[in-house]
Amino acid sequence: MNFDAYARTAVDLVNAELSDITGLRALFADEQGWMREHITEKDLGVFRRAQRRLRDVFQLGTAGRDAEAVNEINVLLETFPVQPRISGHDASDWHMHVTSRGASVSAEYLAGAAWGLAVWLCEYGSARFGICADERCGNVYLDTSSNNCRRFCSERCATRSHVAAHRARKRAANLTLA
Repeated sequence: MNFDAYARTAVDLVNAELSDITGLRALFADEQGWMREHITEKDLGVFRRAQRRLRDVFQLGTAGRDAEAVNEINVLLETFPVQPRISGHDASDWHMHVTSRGASVSAEYLAGAAWGLAVWLCEYGSARFGICADERCGNVYLDTSSNNCRRFCSERCATRSHVAAHRARKRAANLTLA
């Protein structure tokens, strides 16, 4: 199982726009495309509540409040328990699912997200949980840099923030000269 991919589903969920069912459908990547067809209105509410809890995990982790982050992840693991099973259609297509057959879309997705984030925290620590330093953004990310120095969710946010800071310094220098 690719636990990093499961952890990234937690990031994707926190950063998703869940104002309606269309936003929820946009959350599912190609390998999860089958989930789009099975979403219900009930799933939307479950995803929204889980999104808030997962954001709390990132906020606690970035604040160095590891024990509280662990408690939140444990609540998610209890709410969305992992029940692994092998699935597939033939011997060349075997793969793991994290919930029992017939589980709801929310149970399947969120069990994997909680499990992936739990494994990530145990492997790398919550110091690797990040919230974008660009105050206009607020997206979360997992810091995969070699020296744990990432500050932005994307190159786009980093560039936008650095350009804004450069322009502010330039304006301040011009005001000082005037």
